Amino acid sequence: MNGETRYRIRHESSLGYGSGVADARLNLRLMPVLWPGQDLIEHDFCITPVPTERRDTFGPYVVNVTTIGFTGNVTEVTVESVMIVAVTPPPLPASTPTVGEVRDAALLAPDLSPLSPAPYLYGSRIAAPDADIADWAAPLLSDDRSILEAAQALCSAIHEQFTYDPHATDSGTSPAEAFAAKSGVCQDFAHVMIVALRGHGIPASYISGYLRTQPPPGMDRLVGADAMHAWAAVWCGPHVGWIGLDPTNDCLARENHVVVAMGRDYADVAPVDGVFTGSAVQTMRYSVDVAPIDEAATQEPGIA
Repeated sequence: MNGETRYRIRHESSLGYGSGVADARLNLRLMPVLWPGQDLIEHDFCITPVPTERRDTFGPYVVNVTTIGFTGNVTEVTVESVMIVAVTPPPLPASTPTVGEVRDAALLAPDLSPLSPAPYLYGSRIAAPDADIADWAAPLLSDDRSILEAAQALCSAIHEQFTYDPHATDSGTSPAEAFAAKSGVCQDFAHVMIVALRGHGIPASYISGYLRTQPPPGMDRLVGADAMHAWAAVWCGPHVGWIGLDPTNDCLARENHVVVAMGRDYADVAPVDGVFTGSAVQTMRYSVDVAPIDEAATQEPGIA
């Protein structure tokens, strides 16, 4: 697929608080960022009840954050994020630097922009360094190998050697535990890939986003399309920048992937998190739909 694909995306999250809580404050990371080959045409939040406060910020990584607050007795909060996103993947480079060249360039890079490699070189809250993962990846990441070729080999190795099992891990599972079990979900696979690359001095980031829900005719459905998806991105030097790779589906992140945010790991880009005052147990439900639309559909007034 070479042309532009436009997607209408609807993501609804409902947070329940039983008999109610006194106050709640939530951080929403659901508005897609600007990304090479991707344009946000429209976006809107529909939040029930209406929050008593709202603040929109950017950062500290490549992420849009909307902070909302509620006062009084709150029993349920529903957030509907609706958007139209246009995706036109940029051409892939004819060649990329070697692993050794990228490692050297990352250490010398003067770039301090949001897309700088510097924050993505070292261990982070979830993606801590792990010698076993680094040793396992070493044969794939030799210094003289093209960085993109090496990253694709690592992506394929995770896809081939790990089992996708939504019951094998949970949000508290570390990359080391997922690696030892050789199973997990997209979040686990992305973290393992990130830890492997950083273990060899290669900047690697965590991407939160969406997958096309329904595949084109004749193609298999991608794994993880009914929820927010996660994959990794590798920095391929100053002239190429970041390229996304999806180890869950063993592919490059291209026309079927919509980038919402980039951080060091899941903790930096969690779709919804926050705090509340009270003793209730928080429950959460969500639904996601990502559907291509034709040009005529985009002419409808609004997207709510």
